[in-house]
Amino acid sequence: MFWIWILATLSAFFLKGLCGFANTMVFDSILGFAVNNVNISPIELILGFPTNIILAWQNRKKLDYKVWVPIVILILMGSIPGALLLKEVNAKGLKIFFGIMVVLVGIEMLLREISSFKMKDNKYLMAIVGILAGLMCGLFGVGILLAAYVSRVTDTTDEFKANMSVVFIVENIFRIISYSLVGIITLESLKMTACLFPFMLVGLFSGIYSSRILDDKLVKKIVILLLIISGIVLVIKNI
Repeated sequence: MFWIWILATLSAFFLKGLCGFANTMVFDSILGFAVNNVNISPIELILGFPTNIILAWQNRKKLDYKVWVPIVILILMGSIPGALLLKEVNAKGLKIFFGIMVVLVGIEMLLREISSFKMKDNKYLMAIVGILAGLMCGLFGVGILLAAYVSRVTDTTDEFKANMSVVFIVENIFRIISYSLVGIITLESLKMTACLFPFMLVGLFSGIYSSRILDDKLVKKIVILLLIISGIVLVIKNI
């Protein structure tokens, strides 16, 4: 059984090192059929926290406060009313809506990458997407739309990784505290995390190395395809 955890860790954090995100989707997808989600989330969260610190530090010269500061504020704002809002609305319906938005934004980004014709950015539309991305991450801890937004407003993979990682660091801290308070993080989950830590490092640095030898445009296309797949998965899981 432990080999499934190793496979999930290597795969998830290879993609994390390569693209800067998608580790949660891969980790959950591989383990979801065999392990209860309440046992998956705390382990993935604790494993992912140092990876965000590593990626943020490695790409610190590419940080842009105009990108990550507003998103952090929106995430914190989204976390505050989250509990109250989720009691009054259909959470699955909201996730389906967000998933569709991710797919549409991803398709638009892919068309931009493969087309020589460059359409003019709509700043108002991107502002709305940014607000929804922050709220979605704050409400549900789901960063797919956030990744779509940050990828859309950054030019290179290093810029994307830097700004995404800082945002995820703040979100991770918030969730680690809340998970600890409600007892989701247990001694058993910490033991499993310690066992998987070396495999996380192998996966992460393999992904980082691969991103350096691959063409940046290819890596960005991989990011966009992962966004589209993530959006589709989010919709399917909540139908």
